[in-house]
Amino acid sequence: MRNAQTKTLTRPDNRILTLGLGLATGAVLALTPFAAKADTTISHGYSNFGELKYGPDFTHLDYVNPDAPKGGEISIWAQGAFDSFNQFTRKGRTAANATIGYERILVSTADDPYGMYCFLCTTMEYPDDLSWVIFNLRDDVTFWDGTKMTAEDIAFTHNLFVEQGIAEYRAIIKDVVAGVEVSGPRQVKFTFTEDSPKRDRIGFAGSGLALSKKWFEETGTKLDDRSDAPFMATGAYKLGSFDYGRHVTYERDPNYWGADHPMSVGQNNFDQITSVYFADTTAAMEGFKAGAYTFRTESSSQNWAEDYDFPNIRNGYVIKTELPDGSVGTAQSFIFNLDKQVWQDPKVREAFGLMFNFEWSNEALFRGLYSRVDSFWPGIDLGASGAPGDEEIAILKPLVEQGLLPESILSDNAVLPPVHDAKENKPSRKFYRQANKLLDEAGWEIGSSGFLEKDGQRMKATFLAYSPSFDRVINPLVENLKRLGVDAKLERVDIPQYVERTRSGDFDLVTHSIGMGFEPGTGLEQWFHSKTAKDSSRNLMRLRDPAVDALLPVVAQSETLDELRTSTNALDRVLRHIGFTIPQWYKNKHTVAYYDIFAHPEELPPLALGEMSWWWYDADKAAKLKAAGVLK
Repeated sequence: MRNAQTKTLTRPDNRILTLGLGLATGAVLALTPFAAKADTTISHGYSNFGELKYGPDFTHLDYVNPDAPKGGEISIWAQGAFDSFNQFTRKGRTAANATIGYERILVSTADDPYGMYCFLCTTMEYPDDLSWVIFNLRDDVTFWDGTKMTAEDIAFTHNLFVEQGIAEYRAIIKDVVAGVEVSGPRQVKFTFTEDSPKRDRIGFAGSGLALSKKWFEETGTKLDDRSDAPFMATGAYKLGSFDYGRHVTYERDPNYWGADHPMSVGQNNFDQITSVYFADTTAAMEGFKAGAYTFRTESSSQNWAEDYDFPNIRNGYVIKTELPDGSVGTAQSFIFNLDKQVWQDPKVREAFGLMFNFEWSNEALFRGLYSRVDSFWPGIDLGASGAPGDEEIAILKPLVEQGLLPESILSDNAVLPPVHDAKENKPSRKFYRQANKLLDEAGWEIGSSGFLEKDGQRMKATFLAYSPSFDRVINPLVENLKRLGVDAKLERVDIPQYVERTRSGDFDLVTHSIGMGFEPGTGLEQWFHSKTAKDSSRNLMRLRDPAVDALLPVVAQSETLDELRTSTNALDRVLRHIGFTIPQWYKNKHTVAYYDIFAHPEELPPLALGEMSWWWYDADKAAKLKAAGVLK
């Protein structure tokens, strides 16, 4: 069901549409404004499923404090270094939060997983068949240099990404957006390809950024090259100061066009947002203790358990807390490079998966903080469970009949990772026997070298990593693999090398954070489709599977929540059956620590923490810490 209430909203949030910018192949200038027909819906927002949470007359989001004070600074940490502000190219290392000032035509909220709301537009118009959408743009949106945003800027940005965007994006967008037209300074129309999934159409178009055509033409900047500054945009924050390798600070624009808009009320509260760079996680932790930065999201369970007993914690100057997280869990996993012949054998991959003892790792290393990743949609019902029902079977059976899937997929339970004894790292004899049998069936035997060999080649497995904090996770797995006869090792490199090697496919196994959403669609192609396997920042495993390719459009074409749940269950079941990952862990809470100079609304929304959006600086608390010599 689509919502057709009318309202005008803005919010600088980029959470929706992780696929990227919905861009078309060319801009065509029309002579007159597009006229709405009788069967056209005019609305302030759009939802594929049910009513929008927010109506046309709301004054602020439910989860913000509309009276939150403005001022102060929040600072976080980043690892390594940076040499560019352009995250849309493979060249260079992008600065943290480089897109903080970029705004989109439509945005979502942190309490409405399916809604998309006008932000740079006042209203949108679309027919029942969703063959096109018109955005009526706001007339008060300005770039940082004070120039007005127009429909020409939207169309220019479209074309820029189609012509110069990364290959994985361009491989998908041409199948969704057929063209873009401009009529007058404040109206732009997107026309969609006939076969594109309806659920994705408005979202693709609405995810477009607003970048300055004038600025690009004057500077000669290219989207596919590094940049010494963010592109000219419209957001609440713009670049302040930076020092390559040390820090980058963004400052709230005092002339921000959307400061009083309902979506902005209670948000954009800090005067400055800074990222401080450290060489590694150990240095970053020590920097936090010393007050070099003020807010820390903790990703290491060991740090969480052991490193937060220092004076400023004990005297209450630093808050350590766990806050709820209702978003889809990240399917963090070791992934195999499927372009390498040795990892193309599913029996070899399954044997490796049997050697990772999550239960021991969780108890001995993680203090029981995590849950096991058991699907590509951890924690929600889009993940497959048990044996497939009749509706799932109806989706899977044609693929079985085509020989793309085994008959067993129609009756077997969805694949789950093995459950080990948590008492010691070594897998049980049962799993060793099972792994040895799989490797034997795959033709691998212990040779004179003491390692597994096949056709005169030794089985080697290198885990590529850049963070020392992962050594304690990978090394026990390496030891278990060595017991099997695998010549396994951990190779730790610096971040630039890691990025380049994962992009180029120069690895055996790496850790990959596979992040899905509540409404999967065409964006899945960037993760799993054969056409993105050669050059992708998401399909790092180089997955090329005809059954998956066939299932992706079924998911994208699902029009109801029930259809979406069933088709996604089928896709999840097949992905897990293929077994190109060794699932790791996730948690359903934010583990954060911060100097007691911030405040947040009492009830946080389920889908985002919002520490840089709807939290705020408490000047009285800050004065207390400064008087105590805790902060400068």
